Amino acid sequence: MWQPSATIETLKARADFIAQIRLFFAQRQVMEVETPALSQATVTDIHLQSFATELAANVSSSSHQQALYLQTSPEFSMKRLLAAGSGPIYQICKAFRNEEQGRFHNPEFTMLEWYRPGFDHRQLMTEIDELMQRLLATKPAQVMTYQQAFMETLNIDPLTSSCDGLKQVISKHQLMADWLENETDEDTLLQFIFNSLIEPVIGQDRPCFVYHFPASQAALAKLDPEDNRVARRFELYYRNMELANGFDELTDANEQKQRFEQDNCQRQARNLATRPIDKRLLAALQQGLPDCAGVAIGIDRLLMLKLDKSHINQVLSFDLSRC
Repeated sequence: MWQPSATIETLKARADFIAQIRLFFAQRQVMEVETPALSQATVTDIHLQSFATELAANVSSSSHQQALYLQTSPEFSMKRLLAAGSGPIYQICKAFRNEEQGRFHNPEFTMLEWYRPGFDHRQLMTEIDELMQRLLATKPAQVMTYQQAFMETLNIDPLTSSCDGLKQVISKHQLMADWLENETDEDTLLQFIFNSLIEPVIGQDRPCFVYHFPASQAALAKLDPEDNRVARRFELYYRNMELANGFDELTDANEQKQRFEQDNCQRQARNLATRPIDKRLLAALQQGLPDCAGVAIGIDRLLMLKLDKSHINQVLSFDLSRC
């Protein structure tokens, strides 16, 4: 089928929507940047799978082809710009994740990512809330901690619960499956419970920020100085969609290296391929990343909400099935 996935009317609305985003940042003197989609390194997160390719130009000169990765987000390159003195920056770009297609997922999608030197996670949440009100005419957002979301919805404490206790919650709600029964990673169980039982409840009438995720779920965020069980990571939810993932960014190069290495150890334990650690990012952190907060937002999902569309392919010029 050669026709576009979205109607031409929708694509015109999409162009206007992106223009509004650019105006929002221009008014705040945040510079737009572009960074490469291909990189020699990629994310180590066990929950993110990158597309990999090889550089054929090296075949004649070397017996080893150079591996390259399509980026799951422009984060690492943008942090290198911050370390070089860019000041506040944003980017609208294509990102790629090797995941199944679905109502809210296309392997190639459009991401908005921005960084604010001098901001912490709370200040950045305020700016995101302003953007949401501008683009979607939402009510001011609700804000709650990750612990609070579990306590108020399910009356369990995610920071102290055991694997057995989490499986009891899953069984109580008749969601148990063989893979969950055999799961030994608490974070995987917590993520399943959050996606299945909490996300459908929060952020219905107004957007909802959830912050202070468990430290083990925030490899790129600073730990909270008042409770090192949690990190300064937040997510934004609205009408059954996860829209944003943000951090009070980790600036310690040694700590970041340790977290990347821990990720790769987890990959090995799960029989997943390890990923090359981005040494250029670590060098930038060593040089000095300014204290900053950053966030990534899926533009396609925002536009789905704006135009009341039920499937991501309705806001894409061509989804994967038509490429």
